[in-house]
Amino acid sequence: MEPIVDKAEVSIDFADKFFTGTFARDAKFEARSENDGLFIKLERRGDDKRAVGIHLHHYLLADVLTEWAKSLAAQKKMEADHKKDLLAAIGKVEKALSRL
Repeated sequence: MEPIVDKAEVSIDFADKFFTGTFARDAKFEARSENDGLFIKLERRGDDKRAVGIHLHHYLLADVLTEWAKSLAAQKKMEADHKKDLLAAIGKVEKALSRL
Protein backbone atom coordinates (compact mmCIF):
# COMPACT_ATOMS: atom_id res chain seq x y z
CA MET A 1 0.00 0.00 0.00
CA GLU A 2 1.10 3.56 -0.73
CA PRO A 3 0.92 6.58 1.58
CA ILE A 4 -1.79 9.16 0.93
CA VAL A 5 -0.04 12.50 0.38
CA ASP A 6 -3.20 14.58 0.28
CA LYS A 7 -6.71 13.61 1.42
CA ALA A 8 -9.77 11.59 0.41
CA GLU A 9 -13.26 11.93 1.81
CA VAL A 10 -15.82 9.14 1.53
CA SER A 11 -19.51 9.16 2.36
CA ILE A 12 -22.21 6.53 2.03
CA ASP A 13 -25.85 7.48 2.48
CA PHE A 14 -28.27 4.60 3.10
CA ALA A 15 -31.97 5.09 3.78
CA ASP A 16 -31.50 4.75 7.55
CA LYS A 17 -27.75 5.36 8.04
CA PHE A 18 -25.06 7.78 6.95
CA PHE A 19 -21.35 7.01 7.06
CA THR A 20 -18.52 9.43 6.38
CA GLY A 21 -14.78 9.13 6.70
CA THR A 22 -11.61 11.01 5.90
CA PHE A 23 -8.36 9.41 4.82
CA ALA A 24 -5.40 11.78 5.09
CA ARG A 25 -1.64 11.64 5.44
CA ASP A 26 -1.80 9.02 8.19
CA ALA A 27 -3.60 6.62 5.82
CA LYS A 28 -2.62 4.44 2.88
CA PHE A 29 -4.18 3.50 -0.45
CA GLU A 30 -4.05 0.74 -3.02
CA ALA A 31 -5.12 0.99 -6.66
CA ARG A 32 -4.90 -1.96 -8.99
CA SER A 33 -6.26 -3.21 -12.26
CA GLU A 34 -8.52 -6.22 -12.13
CA ASN A 35 -9.83 -8.18 -15.12
CA ASP A 36 -12.95 -6.06 -15.49
CA GLY A 37 -12.07 -2.76 -13.83
CA LEU A 38 -10.20 -0.73 -11.25
CA PHE A 39 -10.07 -1.59 -7.54
CA ILE A 40 -9.30 1.19 -5.03
CA LYS A 41 -8.79 0.64 -1.30
CA LEU A 42 -8.30 3.35 1.33
CA GLU A 43 -7.17 2.28 4.79
CA ARG A 44 -6.53 4.05 8.06
CA ARG A 45 -4.98 2.15 10.95
CA GLY A 46 -4.65 2.97 14.61
CA ASP A 47 -7.30 3.90 17.16
CA ASP A 48 -9.73 5.26 14.55
CA LYS A 49 -9.35 2.31 12.19
CA ARG A 50 -11.40 2.29 8.97
CA ALA A 51 -11.20 0.93 5.43
CA VAL A 52 -13.17 1.37 2.23
CA GLY A 53 -12.93 -0.44 -1.08
CA ILE A 54 -14.53 0.32 -4.41
CA HIS A 55 -14.49 -1.51 -7.71
CA LEU A 56 -15.33 0.42 -10.88
CA HIS A 57 -15.92 -1.64 -14.01
CA HIS A 58 -14.16 -0.33 -17.12
CA TYR A 59 -17.29 1.16 -18.74
CA LEU A 60 -18.23 3.03 -15.57
CA LEU A 61 -14.65 4.19 -15.07
CA ALA A 62 -14.61 5.53 -18.65
CA ASP A 63 -17.92 7.32 -18.02
CA VAL A 64 -16.59 8.84 -14.77
CA LEU A 65 -13.45 10.09 -16.51
CA THR A 66 -15.53 11.52 -19.36
CA GLU A 67 -17.78 13.41 -16.95
CA TRP A 68 -14.74 14.64 -15.04
CA ALA A 69 -13.25 15.91 -18.31
CA LYS A 70 -16.46 17.82 -19.05
CA SER A 71 -16.36 19.50 -15.65
CA LEU A 72 -12.66 20.32 -16.06
CA ALA A 73 -13.43 21.98 -19.39
CA ALA A 74 -15.82 24.31 -17.56
CA GLN A 75 -13.33 25.02 -14.75
CA LYS A 76 -11.53 28.38 -14.84
CA LYS A 77 -8.18 27.35 -13.32
CA MET A 78 -6.29 24.73 -11.31
CA GLU A 79 -3.17 24.87 -9.15
CA ALA A 80 -0.12 24.31 -11.35
CA ASP A 81 1.23 21.44 -9.21
CA HIS A 82 -2.10 19.61 -9.34
CA LYS A 83 -2.27 20.03 -13.11
CA LYS A 84 1.31 18.79 -13.57
CA ASP A 85 0.77 15.70 -11.39
CA LEU A 86 -2.54 14.84 -13.09
CA LEU A 87 -1.05 15.17 -16.59
CA ALA A 88 1.87 12.93 -15.60
CA ALA A 89 -0.46 10.28 -14.15
CA ILE A 90 -2.77 10.37 -17.17
CA GLY A 91 0.26 9.94 -19.43
CA LYS A 92 1.26 6.81 -17.49
CA VAL A 93 -2.27 5.41 -17.83
CA GLU A 94 -2.28 6.12 -21.56
CA LYS A 95 1.11 4.41 -22.01
CA ALA A 96 0.01 1.34 -20.02
CA LEU A 97 -3.26 1.05 -21.97
CA SER A 98 -1.51 1.33 -25.33
CA ARG A 99 0.63 -1.73 -24.49
CA LEU A 100 -2.40 -3.97 -23.90
